[in-house]
Amino acid sequence: MTSLELKKIGVVIGPQKTAAWDVVRDLYVWCEARSIELKARAIKETAQLMPCERLAEKDGELAEDLDLLVSLGGDGTMLGVSRFIGVRQVPVLGVNFGFLGYLTEFTLEELFSALDGLREGNFFLDRRFMLEAVLTRAGEQLSSSVALNDAVVSTGGPVRMIEIECRINQMFVNSFRADGMIIATPTGSTAYSLSAGGPIVHPSMAAILLTPICPHTLSNRPVVVPGDSVVDLLFPRAERELMLTIDGQVPVQLLPGDQVTVTCSRTTFDMIRPTNRNYYEVLRTKLKWGTR
Repeated sequence: MTSLELKKIGVVIGPQKTAAWDVVRDLYVWCEARSIELKARAIKETAQLMPCERLAEKDGELAEDLDLLVSLGGDGTMLGVSRFIGVRQVPVLGVNFGFLGYLTEFTLEELFSALDGLREGNFFLDRRFMLEAVLTRAGEQLSSSVALNDAVVSTGGPVRMIEIECRINQMFVNSFRADGMIIATPTGSTAYSLSAGGPIVHPSMAAILLTPICPHTLSNRPVVVPGDSVVDLLFPRAERELMLTIDGQVPVQLLPGDQVTVTCSRTTFDMIRPTNRNYYEVLRTKLKWGTR
């Protein structure tokens, strides 16, 4: 891996991560000593950004081209970062201030040594497969969202079984009767999909997971299809409010007759990963394999 030239670094601070502000101050000092420009953005925070300039607040846009984005928070912060990066292929280094840390693999103690490692070429760049979910109503495209983990269809009110007609590449698959449907990436296979009984899929794969939530018929099992598939979801008997939720953060209301089309995104989410750990070690640690 070649070294990463760092001229501009962006940092995103997750919500309610007050301890991260001390890290931003230290990061500013580190950048200033190396003539690196630092820009910052807080998610749902109003704290001062010190001498740092502010990153753009609008999803899908950054104030300027960055060489690196540092995420200070949990996996939820990383999901938010993946959304507002948009089509820019900005490498992201996640520092874990949260709980699980599937996506934020670096500890606080590793941050500055990792930054030095980037400048020396001592890092792994992991390009994660993403989804694009398009909502169409009466033949008109209403919204398009990118998901790093998943796109979920469920009821917006009290839980009640719904019917979801699924087609892949225009071929009828099944009419699922369930509490909802999770369309997940391999990265998202260890998130909501896993808790609903979906399989763990290695994140290097290009694949789309279809995991029904509490299906009425136990023979309705999760399905894994190629990453270049076109997945269409229709709701022929929607009698109540339905919601499409992107990465657990962006809700979109659905109406009877709507169609949700999920395909591979044209961009990837480029994660900086530690050189001293691998994916299976992360699985063992987070899922507590081998422990009693």
